This record gives sequence, C-alpha cells and structure tokens, in this order.
Amino acid sequence: MRRVLLILAAAVLAGSLLAGCGSDGEEPPLTVLGASSLETALSEYDRSAGAAVRASFAGSDQLAAQIRRGAPADVFASADTEYPAELYRAGLVEKPVVFAANELVLAVPPGSPVASLADLARPGTKLVVGAPSVPVGRYTRALLARLPRGERRAIERNIRSEEPEVGSVVAKLEQGAADAGFLYVTDAEAAGDGLATVRTPARLQPTIAYAAAVVSHSDVRAAAHRYLDGLLHGQGAGALRRSGFLPPP
Repeated sequence: MRRVLLILAAAVLAGSLLAGCGSDGEEPPLTVLGASSLETALSEYDRSAGAAVRASFAGSDQLAAQIRRGAPADVFASADTEYPAELYRAGLVEKPVVFAANELVLAVPPGSPVASLADLARPGTKLVVGAPSVPVGRYTRALLARLPRGERRAIERNIRSEEPEVGSVVAKLEQGAADAGFLYVTDAEAAGDGLATVRTPARLQPTIAYAAAVVSHSDVRAAAHRYLDGLLHGQGAGALRRSGFLPPP
C-alpha cells in the first residue's frame, strides 16, 4: 500500500510540473502595428518569428494615432522615420531604428494612356495619390516638388483622390478608377501583372526609409527586441528583401 501511495504521489507531482510548463508559462502574443506596404513581408516574417504574432496593418499615421491613444502594441513599423521619431520624443516608443528602404514608382492599369511622367500633366488625366498625412503621400509630393513649377501644377490639377494608405491607391488602379497612381515599387510588384510601372528619374526620387521601434508600454519587451533584431539581421530582413525592399540607406 505504501508503494502504491508513493507511485500516486509521484504521478501527481509530475502532472503538476507538466502543467507549469503549459500555456500559463508561455509569453503572450506579440502585437505588431505595421504600415500597409509591409503587409506581405511582415506576414511572411511573422510565420517564422518564433513567437505568436498579432499583426495589424494600416496607414502609418493611423497606427501612430493608435499608440498615442494607448492602444495595445509592442512593435511599431512605419513607412517613414517621422512618425516613430515623434512618438520617441513623446516617450511613447523606444529609440527607432531604420530597417528598410523603398522606391516610388508611377503605376498604371491596363489600357492607361499614361506612358511617362509627362503624360500626367495632360488635361483629363486621372491621378490617384496618397493623402498628405501618410508617408506615400508625402513622398509623392516631395517628388512632384522637384519638377518645374508649371508641370507640377498641371499634374496636381489632375489629382482625383487622396487615399489614406498605399493599399487604397493600388485598389483604385486595379478597379480602373484612375489612369495612374504613385506607390511603392514593392506594392506594384505585389500586384503582379495587373499593374505596369513607369520608373521616375533618379534625380526626382525622395529618400524612402522605414523605421521601427519597441512601444514603451509593451509587456513583452524582450520578445519585441528579438522581433526588431530579426527585421535588421535575421529572417525578417530576408522576408523584406524577397518582397523587394532595399537595405537601410
């Protein structure tokens, strides 16, 4: 009887130890807020990040606003350096790091009459761009500002809509609602054969840098820092390159 009781006690102890190694000991999911243009690359990275990741994608301005309101988040990955820098100055994120670069292209749907940047100035051309509050919109305006004033103003008169994120620019083009739109080369490539691209002269290209930071109120900072390291040097960097992103400038 004594031997039986000892065996039962050992079994109970083993069960308790196993329970302690279960879900209660696991880290909570890592919440990543990423710019829309990062969705393909970060979705690939998230599947191999070694942690449970909950990702949400939107315009960088919307994501920054969520962090200001105290929304749950661990990592913020923006399509620019300005929003992470603003949040850092406010004490809402740790020091940002630049992890990727991109290029701006003019994209056109099948049958578009636009074959060059100069065509955008023709009366009646329908152009779609990002809103001024989102990085792709700011980059677009920086490119246009380098054109001669008359050409720039003629192009600006043909802007038919200003979209809240780059995905909306892609959608407008795929729906045939515009003749051309400015977006990142990575989004144009992700669209496949649906869109053609018109490269812009190098002298007009703005510097497009992506920055990310660990959110200050994160409860899983160690995991957030590992995620950030992967964007710079590990599997995340590989996913970014496969999606067409350039190394940090």
